[in-house]
Amino acid sequence: MVMIQNISPIDGSVYAEREAMSLDAARSAVLKARAAQKKWARRPLEERVQLVLKGVARLNEMVDEVVPELAHMMGRPVRYGGEFKGFNERSNYVASIAADALAPLVIEDSGNFQRRIEREAHGVVFVIAPWNYPYMTAINTIAPALMAGNTVVIKHAAQTLLVGERMVRAFVEAGVPDDVFINLFLDHQTTSALIAGGLFNFVNFTGSVEGGRAIERAAAGTFTGLGLELGGKDPGYVMDDADLDAAVDTLMDGATYNSGQCCCGIERIYVNEALFDAFVEKSVAWVSNYKLGNPLEQETTLGPMANKRFAKVVRQQVADAMAKGAKALVDPKLFPADDGESAYVAPQILIDVDHSMEFMTEETFGPAVGIMKVKNDDEAIKLMNDSKYGLTASLWTQDPERAGRIGREIETGTVFMNRADYLDPALCWTGVKETGRGGSLSVIGFQNLTRPKSYHLKKVTK
Repeated sequence: MVMIQNISPIDGSVYAEREAMSLDAARSAVLKARAAQKKWARRPLEERVQLVLKGVARLNEMVDEVVPELAHMMGRPVRYGGEFKGFNERSNYVASIAADALAPLVIEDSGNFQRRIEREAHGVVFVIAPWNYPYMTAINTIAPALMAGNTVVIKHAAQTLLVGERMVRAFVEAGVPDDVFINLFLDHQTTSALIAGGLFNFVNFTGSVEGGRAIERAAAGTFTGLGLELGGKDPGYVMDDADLDAAVDTLMDGATYNSGQCCCGIERIYVNEALFDAFVEKSVAWVSNYKLGNPLEQETTLGPMANKRFAKVVRQQVADAMAKGAKALVDPKLFPADDGESAYVAPQILIDVDHSMEFMTEETFGPAVGIMKVKNDDEAIKLMNDSKYGLTASLWTQDPERAGRIGREIETGTVFMNRADYLDPALCWTGVKETGRGGSLSVIGFQNLTRPKSYHLKKVTK
């Protein structure tokens, strides 16, 4: 018997554990979802949409359990109230566009022909969800997939072991059939075997680059559709005409919120030389106000990282950069909870950094950010593109035309102007290079979770 454990970052104790399913049991569960799919797809679209929204509402009723549960599992402070704002925003938006997004494209409806393209559900969609925003990342696929007529199988990361179980419980209690949305506890080997066996019609994975490669290897030859959101090293660029205070507030929050554990978190910042000193000074003051501590305490504003091994990566990258000449500006004495070994990591800002350092090129995924001085837009564009990742870029200027011009030169999935670290459900969430492939949310998200089916109907008259 293989047990999957959640080790709480609060104190290193086992918070939850579940038995990993055998391959045979998991296969049977997936086949149950497959058998239910056609019946679910035949239900009226509006009925499917409303059932999903009822599931969302039921989960909201569990807020008093969900918020501390998240704190125990992955360390986010309870003061932030979980992920319900984004979770609800995304669910409500995809519900509002479902009818239009899934409507047939009518080419001709005449006395002689009916020609149209309809959107048809793939079948069974497998969601492999991450721990950093376990509800919001999962709902990006779950809500539109169910609305479109797919059945959904979810498998959550061990670090947020209970999330898939809780989501399914909420949706089933709200009226979604228990064979339409199911949760599985799986180890990596069984997960790969299910994908390799062609049991799914579409797999959506959010996680590491290596995890994405493992999914691609497992799916090789099965022709299974894949959506992969992988690593990131998102840049911010502060131009000479930027609103300095707004840039500091948003970029520092984007670099450190959730202990820096965000796919689209800001991990490197380039600042025009005219504003560099002021930006750095204000940023250090901003970050120094955090209170690092137990996420179950209301006054805590920065919790532990989700796991000691994630914290180790951050410390190693910072130490390597400093050994190569980088300078750390945030006083570690302000954060006594960071003992150098635990999951509690003090936020940090480094200057005198460059792209010879892993800290500026490899994903850090922690509350630390490097700031570099640049002379002009061309230098900033070159540095922003000097990355194997491409999810978002945050541009700070008063000139939308300038931002648009620079945005067209950046290799990224989303271009922000005067904001960062936000997912707009009306826009496609997508990445380039090693950040992955595909896209979720928006109309395009519905298209990726369905397939086109063409109808060419000729009327024969005598």
